[in-house]
Amino acid sequence: MSNYDKFKEKSQTFFQFFINNKTKKGANITYLVVWNLILVFLVIGVIGVSFAGGAGAGYFAALVKEEPVRSYEDLRKNIYNYEESTEMYFANDVYLGKYRADLLREEVSLDNVSEHLINALVSTEDEYFYEHEGVVPKAIVRAVVQEVTNSANQTGGSTLTQQLIKNQLLTNEVSFDRKAKEILLALRLENYFSKEEILEAYLNVSPFGRDSSGRNIAGARTAAEGIFGVDISELSIPQAAFIAGLPQSPFAYTPFTRAAEVKTPEGLEPGLERMRYVLHRMHEMGHIDDKQYEEALAYDITKDLAKPETFAVEQYPHLTFEIEEHARDIIAVQLALNDGYEKDELENNVELYNEYNEMANIALRQNGYKIHTTIDKNIYDNMEKVKDDFELYGPTYDYEDKIDPETGELKKNNVEQVGAVMIENKTGAIKSFVGGRDFSISPVNFAMDTYRHNGSTMKPLLAIAPGYEWGTIQPGSMLADLPYSVSLPGQENWEPSNWNNVVNGLVTVRDAVRLSHNLSTARAYMEIIDRRPIEFLFKQGFSELTEAEGEYPSLVLGSPTHGIRVVENTAGYVTFANEGKYVEPYLIEKIETKDGQVIFEHKVEPVEIYSPQTAYLMIDTMRDVFKRGTAMEANKNLKFTSDWSGKTGTTQNTEDVWMMGSNPNITFGLWFGYDERKPLKSLGDWGQHTATKRSQKLWAQLLNSAYDVNPELIGPSGQFEMPGGIVRRSYCKLSGMLPSDLCQKAGLVGEDLFNAKYAPTKTDDSLTTGKYVRIGDIAYAPLSSTPSEFVKEGPMIKPDFLKKLQVGSLEELSKYMTDKNIFDGLTVLSNDPLPANGSAPNQVGGVNVSGSTLTWASSSEKDVIGYYVYYKANSSSSARKIASVQAGDNMSTKLSQKSGFFYVTAVNASGKESSPSSSAKLGDPDKKEAPKPKPKPDPKPPSNGEGNGNGGGNDGGGNDDDDDGDDNSTDPPPDDSGDDGED
Repeated sequence: MSNYDKFKEKSQTFFQFFINNKTKKGANITYLVVWNLILVFLVIGVIGVSFAGGAGAGYFAALVKEEPVRSYEDLRKNIYNYEESTEMYFANDVYLGKYRADLLREEVSLDNVSEHLINALVSTEDEYFYEHEGVVPKAIVRAVVQEVTNSANQTGGSTLTQQLIKNQLLTNEVSFDRKAKEILLALRLENYFSKEEILEAYLNVSPFGRDSSGRNIAGARTAAEGIFGVDISELSIPQAAFIAGLPQSPFAYTPFTRAAEVKTPEGLEPGLERMRYVLHRMHEMGHIDDKQYEEALAYDITKDLAKPETFAVEQYPHLTFEIEEHARDIIAVQLALNDGYEKDELENNVELYNEYNEMANIALRQNGYKIHTTIDKNIYDNMEKVKDDFELYGPTYDYEDKIDPETGELKKNNVEQVGAVMIENKTGAIKSFVGGRDFSISPVNFAMDTYRHNGSTMKPLLAIAPGYEWGTIQPGSMLADLPYSVSLPGQENWEPSNWNNVVNGLVTVRDAVRLSHNLSTARAYMEIIDRRPIEFLFKQGFSELTEAEGEYPSLVLGSPTHGIRVVENTAGYVTFANEGKYVEPYLIEKIETKDGQVIFEHKVEPVEIYSPQTAYLMIDTMRDVFKRGTAMEANKNLKFTSDWSGKTGTTQNTEDVWMMGSNPNITFGLWFGYDERKPLKSLGDWGQHTATKRSQKLWAQLLNSAYDVNPELIGPSGQFEMPGGIVRRSYCKLSGMLPSDLCQKAGLVGEDLFNAKYAPTKTDDSLTTGKYVRIGDIAYAPLSSTPSEFVKEGPMIKPDFLKKLQVGSLEELSKYMTDKNIFDGLTVLSNDPLPANGSAPNQVGGVNVSGSTLTWASSSEKDVIGYYVYYKANSSSSARKIASVQAGDNMSTKLSQKSGFFYVTAVNASGKESSPSSSAKLGDPDKKEAPKPKPKPDPKPPSNGEGNGNGGGNDGGGNDDDDDGDDNSTDPPPDDSGDDGED
């Protein structure tokens, strides 16, 4: 019998129970009508259900037809592809802070999550999590009912699996389309992943509102640390319940505002109410007992709320932004290389660079890297404190050209700024830097980003070191520090001057560097400018110099068109300290993924710029800058000793002041100046704190603070090691050649270090010997009639050698040599003829005897070259010449006579003599003396047969006074210069 027949039979029996025989016929008719109606409705119902089910299934299929069938790999990639915060570290793995991002997140494994949090989450969000296959129809119905009835506690219709799908693969739009896809993908996800994997992913991706510092957070680990300041494994029951309640409405339930403040009691209440509901669910599910439940409800969770923490970008703004820039560049290059581009393509294509720079920016904010830097935290912190506490900053100005974008008015607070960089010589690692006075006043990084004129610190880089390398100069070479003019096509002549407006004559290269002479350095540079020494700087990363600037003479004095960064300038001096090898300065030591895989690690790749010999000669030359040169103030303020070498620099109008210094371990460079250029002032009652001294004092104080942290690094006791190929030689200071006899006679022998390759091998030939007459400070060639007693003979510079010194004339050089002791024995003849007017000089006046000294007034006539002094024993004796005196300012001579008359005549270059001056008397020359008795002869001759010496003739010193002429004669006396004996 069919099911239909059975149903019919039972129906008939049922109806027959109520019918008696009298009504049997009518009932049969009624039965047939009712039954047929039932059959009609039953058929309609079956057809309706079938139609509805088919329509629903068809509609569901239509909704998900565009959703691809995802593989396990695809699902895994998307489910675990969540943003995670990048972390930054100082050197030696000292934690710095989170990389700036819109959302903070830290990953955690399920093994490290508090069991209370897992129970709270499952109890509230998905009580059937461990039973269902991804979807719970009953829960969906319940959620609909709660939504319709506007229930205060919304359990939600989505399982944890569905929520994970929504967060990671789909959008938040409310639509049947999205919901259908969510259900389909949830079923598929449950097929591939374990419950533990799904739960772990959910805990890592869910949003949890804000932390105590007002930052957006995601992931349960970040929530535990950011809201309660505890590790996720140590959450208490009420803490776990509070966090588990957040994902449903993170920003409604979060206890903190964007301004990093705790909400008002009214603002906290929604989150607390949600926590109480979570506790209720935990209790209802049996995860906590009655006592735990009551204690958790009574617990004041607000006392556990964490205090705001300081962002890395707030505490270390200059450093954080610098790390971001360096890391972004590194990741951009790696991404481009991975896509098949070359580094040069990225650097030379602006659009390509911008594209990969943005990709790198996103990667760094989402991928949870660990960035390890070279910065020593303690040194950096100490330097920041010294910089903040320094008391000798100059005045503050208002800007003249910069507009404040917020107010539309001229910016204020143009403070005196500082930028400084410390680099490890061997590696190029940046150990510390000072980015500026105050980031809130100016966010500019004056150590890394600003380009300024570098003044005299350019001289070793562009002139001296290249000159050493090519052998055109060595430390002891002589340079002419004289007025100088260089003609420039279509421009005014370039005429540099020394910083103190003093001209120094001839100076050694060593002294030119030590005292920062401009004129002599400019001459040294012009000798090699055609060989393009600027190429040395291009190899060392001086980024804004141009090819054209290699032809500008003024570049050697530190006035590039765009400028030099402090980090570039410092790295240039590292090259000298690193045996001539350039190492690129770097800030990022390595970058790791969150799993510890190193995706970047800096490699030190030295580039040879100079020979070790050149580098050492440069170091040795610049040692004198600290010992007895322009950096003595810096040396004086250091509290430790080390082998320092370096250079100072000042630009036009003292708008930039530089201090560069190296010891065997580190190089430290500092710049002083204003953001908008202003002259730097001297401070103090007497202006004793010049800008140069102030900058050097700060340079020393910053180093002292670093020394307190790491004395072995900052103040090594060792010396720069001299390489082979360096020799010490005596040389003639004029030419740099081996000293000749004349050079030795002139006192021009020096001793210094040489590159053995360029050590002198030839004897100096720059000198000759000759006769000259000196009138005042100038030496002239004598005339044939010039009296010989006024003609001198000695070493002289050959005219050809002056051309090598780029000196136009002998007279030009002689003007600047008068006070140079090392040139006392050297004569330079004037090109002008010896002055001679053809007439006898005027009579000398002011003749006077005082004691045994005869004095007279110097002649004002320019051709007077000397004076004769005459002596008469008494008024009746003839005069004789007893002295010849070179012309000068204060004329005098010592007398050996006891009495007599003395007068003076002036002698000019032609040999003509003035009339005698008035006589000056000494003693009583005309007093008669009694005759002396003659001695009696011995009765016996001497036993040895010699006479007693009293025999005739005089002893070679006598005079016959009677032969002298009239002492009142006006004619010049006879030339008795050969007889200067005493009567």
